[in-house]
Amino acid sequence: MEVYLMKFIKKNKNVPGFNLTIGFTVFYISILILIPLSTVFFNTFKMGFSEFMEIVTDERVVHSYYISFGTSFLASIINLFFGLLIAWVLVRYKFLGSKIIDSIVDIPFALPTAVAGIALTNLYAPNGIIGKVFINMGVKIAFTPIGITLALVFIGLPFVVRTVQPVLENIDLECEEASLCLGASGFKTFFKVILPELIPALITGFTLSFARALGEYGSVVFIAGNIPMETEITPLLIRAKLEQYDYNGATAIALVLLVSSFIILFSINLLQWISKRKKLAVLEG
Repeated sequence: MEVYLMKFIKKNKNVPGFNLTIGFTVFYISILILIPLSTVFFNTFKMGFSEFMEIVTDERVVHSYYISFGTSFLASIINLFFGLLIAWVLVRYKFLGSKIIDSIVDIPFALPTAVAGIALTNLYAPNGIIGKVFINMGVKIAFTPIGITLALVFIGLPFVVRTVQPVLENIDLECEEASLCLGASGFKTFFKVILPELIPALITGFTLSFARALGEYGSVVFIAGNIPMETEITPLLIRAKLEQYDYNGATAIALVLLVSSFIILFSINLLQWISKRKKLAVLEG
């Protein structure tokens, strides 16, 4: 049935109203996304290549890349594991308070990032409830890359949970039951039957979490400490250059983040396209 539906959609792309809706879509995307972002490219092209490379390869800027990309990647890996675990619990187990937990997962989406940053700083600062405990053990959390990573885990977790959750809900339980009836253990059933279905969603959730963390500012700026060559993130460096009226410097660094985000999001769409093509090929075969 799904194969016939896909063929029908392909044959009937130009349904009534197509020209109007596609025109409005292109106009809307251009005004809100393409034109504003294109100014970053145009302003960068105004400066020479040597000036651009000098700015983006400055020692302080390169160190901010290490901090931003490193902590974003680590936070996304953590979210990949715990996001899958939380999605699994919410889908496979029915218990008192499950709806409340399901709602709490979305709080980082709605909470102003500055509020999150202040809350996390108060919690993990040397005089905070948790920070004080770790300071006594010789571990400092706030104003270190550890604190930055925790902040990025906080804002990135919902992306993994909400990406994996619907896929888990749609997995056919009969396949799992058949695997168990054939003698496979629970772990083997998970890794051989369930996990392959989840891999595309996990990759998408990881990439979205990574892209979101890469450009995060509000929740990180308070807990990072913003120490140059130690805990200074790239978005903060862009703002610092703007405050110094160094528009060329801010634009050049912004272009690096913009291109990085584009590559990440392009990878998502490519992986999804490959996955759909494989699924369609299996259905047609």
